[in-house]
Parts: sequence; C-alpha cells; structure tokens
Amino acid sequence: MEKIKITLLLLLATLLPVRAQRVEPVQFGDFEHWTIRHIRESDIIGGTVQTLYVVGPDETIDKNEPYSYKRTIWASSNAYARVMGVTKTSVTVEPEKGPTGLCARLTTRFASCQVVGLMEIKVLATGALYWGRMLEPITGVKDPYSFMDWGIPFTKRPSALILDCKAELPATGMLTKGTTFRQKEFPGEDPCQIMLLLQNRREDEDGNIHALRVGTAVLRIGKSSDWMKNLRVPVIYGDASAKPGYGAGMELLKGERALYAVNSRGKRKPILEEGWAEPGTPCTHAVLQITAGCRGAFTGALGNTLWVDNIRLEYPE
Repeated sequence: MEKIKITLLLLLATLLPVRAQRVEPVQFGDFEHWTIRHIRESDIIGGTVQTLYVVGPDETIDKNEPYSYKRTIWASSNAYARVMGVTKTSVTVEPEKGPTGLCARLTTRFASCQVVGLMEIKVLATGALYWGRMLEPITGVKDPYSFMDWGIPFTKRPSALILDCKAELPATGMLTKGTTFRQKEFPGEDPCQIMLLLQNRREDEDGNIHALRVGTAVLRIGKSSDWMKNLRVPVIYGDASAKPGYGAGMELLKGERALYAVNSRGKRKPILEEGWAEPGTPCTHAVLQITAGCRGAFTGALGNTLWVDNIRLEYPE
C-alpha cells in the first residue's frame, strides 16, 4: 500500500504544471560595446591624455566634457574630476577579452598623481558598475555618493539576476583606506558584491526622495574563482530580513550608506529607504550595482578584481 501511495504521489508531481521562466538581456549587458573618452589631465600633473570607458554605444569622444548618459543605462567608477582647477581621471573599469567576446574588468587600485614640485596624491578607488549616471565633473572627495545618480526607472518584477563572472581576491586579510594625502592599513576582508535593488520611490513637496524596498538580490564573492557561468542571484520580495537567505548587504540603505538621486528639480538628494514594501507594491526604480569590493568609498582590498559578462534578468512566464 505504501508503495502505491508513493507511486501516485510521483505521478501527480509529473502532472503538476512547471512554472516556466524567460530570460531577457539587459541593455549593453553583454559588454561588447563601449564608448571611449579621451580626457587630457592638467599640465600641473603631467598633461597626459587618459582613456575612460563607458558601457554604451561604440563611439569615441575627444573632449574634456561630462558624459551625457543619454544612450546607456550604465555608469561606473571611472571618473572625470576637476578639483580646484585641476583635471584628473580615475580608471577602474575597462573592457577585456573574455570567454565569449568582451567582458568588463573591475579593479580596486590607487588613483594617484604627482603634482609638479609637490608630493604624490593617492586615492583608493574600487571598480564598480551601476545603473544610473556619474554627475561630472567630480569636484571633491566629500560625500562621493552624491556625485552619482543611482538607479533607472523600472516597473518589472524579475525573479532573478543572471550573469557570468570571475573573481581574483589577494586574500591578504588587510584593507586600505586612502584619501588624498592619507593612507592606512587595518585587518579586514573585502568581498566583491553584486546587488540588485527594486524600489518604490516618491518625491515629496520639498523635493526629498522617499523609497520603500520592493525587491532585494545580493551576492557576495569572498574568494577567487574561475568563470562561473549563468550565476543566478534570486530576488527576494517584501521584507527580506524576515526570509531565508537574508544576509550581509541586504539591509536597508540609510544614513551614511544612503544612495543619491537627482529629483525632478535637478537637485541631488539622498534616497531615503524608509522600510520594506508590502506585497503587491509596484516597483518604480531599479538599482544594479556590481563592485570589486563592498567596504564603501576610499576603503578596500588593493588588487581585488572582478570580471563580469552577459547580464540578464529572469522573469516568470
């Protein structure tokens, strides 16, 4: 009798409908297309022409000017800065040949310059890709996230983020904090991070941006690996803190960890994540961030490198 019951249960399972999934590519998510920007740095730091890369349409720009981001959803930690009249660049994201064509390489390194007749200035920069805009030119190191317009309008409800990636972490157990003339080392780890946040945003009468967290997908990579193909990062809807799989990096972004966006009046404002969205709350914006480290501005593990390719979103049929 028991065998008959088991057989019937197995037969019933085969007759139940399987929830099909479909996968959609993300704009420029195969990293086969890049905009090349040639920026000439100031003579006082050498006057070298540096190359900055943007994930976007194939074109070359030979001007010291802010990038418009009109034809791409991707920004990065590559920076065009003009501080006290001095033009400087930082390059931490570059195209590189991967298993199926071009991919993106993100690296944590020092952005340094030697001022003629003065000491060398060094700032630690972590390689990062994100959806949104870099608000150029950068004019200082205070509140670095305020120079980024995080997120894009987005109303869909994906079940997962899918990508190919490879990591190389020195695993020295040491972190470096580097801002202008000061550098220090201290113990710690710095995993690479892949994060997709779905938000419901609204703007109040004073132009402040309020948000509820609709969906959360976070993966941290804490050791070196070869290429991982079709890596799936599931989206947790609702209160992620009350569900299985909740971990580091999934918490609401508040206070010093708040991201920024440009409001309808053209002003930079912190995105105030005020809670977890109730079931059925519509999504209005998405933030995708892929970084070679997760310790915040000017702090990380030197040499951390993350390669990413073939970014896609999975949806239930």
